Amino acid sequence: MDAFRECKPEDLLGSLNDVEQRHAPKAIYVAGDLGIMEAGARVSIVGSRKASDAALIRARRLSRLLVERGVVVVSGLAEGIDTAAHVAAIESGGKTIAVLGTPLDKVYPKSNSDLQNCIMREHLCISQFPSGYPVQPKSFPMRNRTMALFSDATVIVEAGNKSGSLHQGWEALRLGRGLFIAKSVAESPHLAWPQEMIHYGAQVLADETIDDFLAFLPARSAAEPDGAFPL
Repeated sequence: MDAFRECKPEDLLGSLNDVEQRHAPKAIYVAGDLGIMEAGARVSIVGSRKASDAALIRARRLSRLLVERGVVVVSGLAEGIDTAAHVAAIESGGKTIAVLGTPLDKVYPKSNSDLQNCIMREHLCISQFPSGYPVQPKSFPMRNRTMALFSDATVIVEAGNKSGSLHQGWEALRLGRGLFIAKSVAESPHLAWPQEMIHYGAQVLADETIDDFLAFLPARSAAEPDGAFPL
């Protein structure tokens, strides 16, 4: 408990505009290295908890690609895509931020207890929920909106029509952050949401657009846009 620090979003992000303040939490609780906030551009990799094998491979590859270019990988410590993104970033020697849907002193899912402890020690964990706050289903969409606020861009690797990742996608668009959708998802005939988000400004992420994606990221990233990434 002593390692958890309370601060305001502005303490880490600077002053927030009216649009950013609308869903921003009044307080956040952090554990880990706050210097990671300035270590590079911050990109959320999000998607299904019950992800396909192909999507897990895409998430790992994207996480490694971003780390190689000095980007901080952000995700929500959920099963599936989130876990794949965090682990790949750590194993590649990069930095990662976990934005939790629980207080810092709780773990969900329990299987990620070791991963959460590692991120708290060596990376950065963020929660908008104080110790003792009950874990509720509504906490996770709230977490997704906060994750969009703390990220320069969000990539949805895989998500169904009712996925919680869609909350983050819409919030990223509302905030004017970059929203990118994996090509394989954007072209799925079974999904309605990708074309809706593309209509409002989301972009398709594919091997032929990876340079544009990397160039979109803020200058604090050490990213050099070269190479391709199959999505």
